[in-house]
Amino acid sequence: MGAEITGSLIIGLREVHPATLIGSGKVAELQVMIQEAASDCIIFDHDIAPRVQRNLEQLFDCAVIDRQEVILQIFSDRAATREAVLQVALARQEYSLPRLTRKWTHLSRQRGGMKGTRGEGETQLEIDRRIVMNKIASLKRELRKVESQRSVQRKNRQEGSIPTAAIVGYTNAGKSSLLNLLSHSDVLVENKLFATLDPTTRNISLPRGGEVLVSDTVGFVSDLPHQLVDAFRSTLEETRYADFIIHVLDGSHPDMLQCYQTTMEVLESLDCAEKPMILFVNKMDALHDEFSVAHMRVEHPDLIAGSIHQKTGIDELTEQIEHLAHIAHPDLSYKFPLSRGDLVAKIRASGTIISIEYDEQITVRARVSQQLVEKLKSWQIS
Repeated sequence: MGAEITGSLIIGLREVHPATLIGSGKVAELQVMIQEAASDCIIFDHDIAPRVQRNLEQLFDCAVIDRQEVILQIFSDRAATREAVLQVALARQEYSLPRLTRKWTHLSRQRGGMKGTRGEGETQLEIDRRIVMNKIASLKRELRKVESQRSVQRKNRQEGSIPTAAIVGYTNAGKSSLLNLLSHSDVLVENKLFATLDPTTRNISLPRGGEVLVSDTVGFVSDLPHQLVDAFRSTLEETRYADFIIHVLDGSHPDMLQCYQTTMEVLESLDCAEKPMILFVNKMDALHDEFSVAHMRVEHPDLIAGSIHQKTGIDELTEQIEHLAHIAHPDLSYKFPLSRGDLVAKIRASGTIISIEYDEQITVRARVSQQLVEKLKSWQIS
């Protein structure tokens, strides 16, 4: 977020204090730390209720924010495209709604009506709440327009002849770097949280021929604020509609297993945890814990360990991508009556024809999507 850290404190909570979250002793300890370091902001790595936030700000005489606000600020700084800006703005407005009283408790009611008949009108808080609600409604309308465009693009990809994959993983695991390496492109890569907020799709060529459309996605993080999950649902849904998933893990992370668990929880919330998945442990050149990788191998024998930076494990990864791409769009043969040229046209539109022969019947060998496999089942030959 760009803040200068002046100190930190780990507080073990035996019980949650409704007014201040932490006990009076820790409040006093923090007050001393704030005065000594001349800090102007306190960040809790924990969700804080609006009431607690107000109380602590009065006690500390400085800004008090929580984990959600930090993530929102980082997202806001990284947002570059119109969709990302709208998504972050929506999440921020929804987050701020219950916290408006932080700003407006000192304001009295606004007066209204004619002279002599004036009653109490709206409080400044009520006016501001109405403004925020109107902004939320407006942002949702704008997002629906952008989402409809995205859904058209997604539908075209789904109905196309090329298999699709989504790269997922914890933030800063190396997803964009992997996409760049596989597609020889230049998607933004930075060593920081949430460098990618918009899904970027690139075409990659497979070693034995054929192609795959691969989408880079927003990085996941533990305790991702529900406002952001909701606001970024259309972006995250790129994963739901992909034929398979490439899950990138950060081997240099101190708690790689927890990062894996966090990503799987988000995938479960999107109903796509059961999709075919490739597990790739990146940054093996800066490995933090060998046990974590060994533990993952026991549960996932097909796991690939390598380094995008050193280009190790990439050949093995590409082979697995090719294998899953061929499962998603299998190579099948069909026989159609000469009168069913419409079925051949369907394959041309949504598949790849490898060979075609016209005799008493039309014999077609093609690579087709799973949707077409079902539709053309009765015409399939072994």
